[in-house]
Amino acid sequence: MDLKLKGQRVIITGGSKGIGLAIAHSFAKEGAKPILVSRTRSVLEGAAAEIKNATSVDCEIIAIDLAAKGSAKELMSQCGDIDILVNNAGAIPGGSVLELDEERWREAWELKVFGYINLIREVLPHMQNRKKGVVANIIGMAGAAPRNAYLCGSTGNAALIAFTQAVGGASVSHGVRVFGVNPSPTRSDRMQNMLQNQAQTKLGDPSRWMELTQKMAFGRMAEPQEIADLTAFCCSPLASYLSGSVINVDAGQMFT
Repeated sequence: MDLKLKGQRVIITGGSKGIGLAIAHSFAKEGAKPILVSRTRSVLEGAAAEIKNATSVDCEIIAIDLAAKGSAKELMSQCGDIDILVNNAGAIPGGSVLELDEERWREAWELKVFGYINLIREVLPHMQNRKKGVVANIIGMAGAAPRNAYLCGSTGNAALIAFTQAVGGASVSHGVRVFGVNPSPTRSDRMQNMLQNQAQTKLGDPSRWMELTQKMAFGRMAEPQEIADLTAFCCSPLASYLSGSVINVDAGQMFT
């Protein structure tokens, strides 16, 4: 299926690994031009080389800390006009309200919550002036199905869901689409680390972390490429009536 994304310039934050890297692969396979953004240049270079080998597409890379003040404006000054923004960067720790102090809570939100908001604040005027553009926010199921053990993430994701719905409902009057994707636990190094911590707490052995996935839908976590392919499709002209929606990708687990 041709998603009609050839030549589109796509910023992907957190694009050097995990879901972000998989999203970059999906866009590159469609002939788009990914711009990979994360903090570490060496990791970005490895990701770009991987995509080049797989698709023959050259990615731009930009090493920047999107949690830092003024970073959104700096990133856009380096990128110029883009067609699609995929907000994906974020690593919010687990913990209840008593287990995370204010400093760690605010630090996590600088990247995952305010990082998304600030980048949209930068790109939206340009997209609205051109009467076209797409923003995809990769958020997380914890915002729709909050858990006390992941309270900082649940609360931040819930805020981003509301933000996405409100902005995406208004942006269409200027020809711009804004939508979100809520992945359930998805296979990645970060998710493995989180499950190892849970296995230590629940089972007394971090090496038993895979046992915690057996009760998930289909007996496994989601795969990064499953989230990536959905995101690319929803960013494409084939989904041109999609805006203001946040899609839950959890195989119905929130209802069981």
